Amino acid sequence: MPKGIFQVPPAVNEPIKSYAPGTPERAELKKMLEELRSQELDIPMFIGGEEIRTGNTKRIHPPHEIAHTLGHYHQGDETHVHMAIDAALKARKQWVNLSWEHRAAIFLKAADLLAGPYRQLINAATMLGQSKNAFQAEIDSACELADFFRFNVQYMTEIYAGQPESAPGIWDRVEYRPLEGFVFALTPFNFTSIAGNLQTAPAMMGNVTVWKPSKTAVYSAYFLMKLFKEAGVPDGVINLVYASGPVAAKEIFSHPDFAGFHFTGSTGVFQSTWKAIGDNIAKYKTYPRIVGETGGKDYILAHKSCDAKGVATAIVRGAFEYQGQKCSAASRAYMPASRWEEIFGYVKEQMAEVKMGPPEDFSNFVNAVIDETSFDLLAGAIDEAKESNEAKVILGGGHDKSVGYFIEPTIILTTNPKYRTMEEELFGPVLTIYVYDDNKFEETMDILDSTSIYALTGCIFAQDRYIIEKATKRLVDTAGNFYINDKPTGAVVGQQPFGGSRGSGTNDKAGSAINLMRWVSPRTIKENFVPPHDFKYPFLAE
Repeated sequence: MPKGIFQVPPAVNEPIKSYAPGTPERAELKKMLEELRSQELDIPMFIGGEEIRTGNTKRIHPPHEIAHTLGHYHQGDETHVHMAIDAALKARKQWVNLSWEHRAAIFLKAADLLAGPYRQLINAATMLGQSKNAFQAEIDSACELADFFRFNVQYMTEIYAGQPESAPGIWDRVEYRPLEGFVFALTPFNFTSIAGNLQTAPAMMGNVTVWKPSKTAVYSAYFLMKLFKEAGVPDGVINLVYASGPVAAKEIFSHPDFAGFHFTGSTGVFQSTWKAIGDNIAKYKTYPRIVGETGGKDYILAHKSCDAKGVATAIVRGAFEYQGQKCSAASRAYMPASRWEEIFGYVKEQMAEVKMGPPEDFSNFVNAVIDETSFDLLAGAIDEAKESNEAKVILGGGHDKSVGYFIEPTIILTTNPKYRTMEEELFGPVLTIYVYDDNKFEETMDILDSTSIYALTGCIFAQDRYIIEKATKRLVDTAGNFYINDKPTGAVVGQQPFGGSRGSGTNDKAGSAINLMRWVSPRTIKENFVPPHDFKYPFLAE
């Protein structure tokens, strides 16, 4: 069979469509939304290529329209988790031996399917199931996921190309083996692209996976599984189960072939998982790889030299796009006293044009939060601020769950930089502002640094280059993704690898070769062409 050193197509970011009135993509998406709304899906688990139905069904509804039913999914239990592990390990025998270029071809095909015939399907599913507007769905479920597939293929080839030097008479080489066992992918509701990357990144490197999505994102996960199957992912390489978290954890983290954990979600879940893995460490064949991106308490820091309109737009977009349900969303901000009224004036001007409602109406910028638990947490924090002596609601503050889980974009002004909503991640459209004395910029940076356990994203707004440099250096540990004169959201695969440290995760940078390296176990091979025939070294001579 002919072999070669294969060059993959250069990775290019998928162009983002506008969905402006009169565009073909807008008409296509609206048609797909109507089609999906008109049917109720019966959603099975996928284990070893088989559709598994249990009869224990759970209803799925749009967060913005509680009364509407999108379908029902079949809840699994520990037997299904065990089945998924067995199916993955069975599939591993062939998958690990498949030539890398064929793995590459599968995911390059998945990218083209996603950018083409699956584009509006996955966008519409994300809009309905997770209450995202058309633009937020486009940049996430279509473009970013296609970018993950294409750029990860490119990074995979770069990893394989990384080889050591060889001395005369010796050939040194490194092979990048998949992990010995299976990888567990636990994915969140807020990004369909993350839900599609956490299991495919390990699979691309030759691993087999058990995938459990958030129960509030089962709807789009179903269509992702259809995409993977059409792209040619073999049966058993990716197994999709809908078991509860504790049930899945008990089976997976006690299994001797557990080899890796790929996670995006809350810090609490990640820490408890890490502890469970530690408690079981002696059971495993290998030390599991633990990769996680967790919470954030992301900030906007403005200096008195800032562009006030730029800061205002960063607040509106950074805090309120997708209802603030992004790990990177701005949820605390530090404003200079001399510029605050000007900045807030621009914020109010922009917010006066913001509409809230279902994503099927393309004029709505803000939609519903994901579920009732999230709604209640956010509503409680807002109502608490209304009664506090240290804070007041200066914009928004409304909430209503009679039709859907709608939280009005809210800005809280506090006199206490350690006020609860400056420290705790709420994961919703709530931004808390602290106004500082212009002369206390450095002291404010100290406060910012010490306020939160997280270190995911943050930004500095200033026109003074000395201040930009000072803030960049001083705040070095506060964010894994740091932005200068830009909002702290919107990392692009291939441009800004994403991840944070401290309480925000392991900073293994999704969208980079750094992440893919975590899913391989390198083996160094040294070949000596002419081995010595005598044990004696020259120093032993008389």
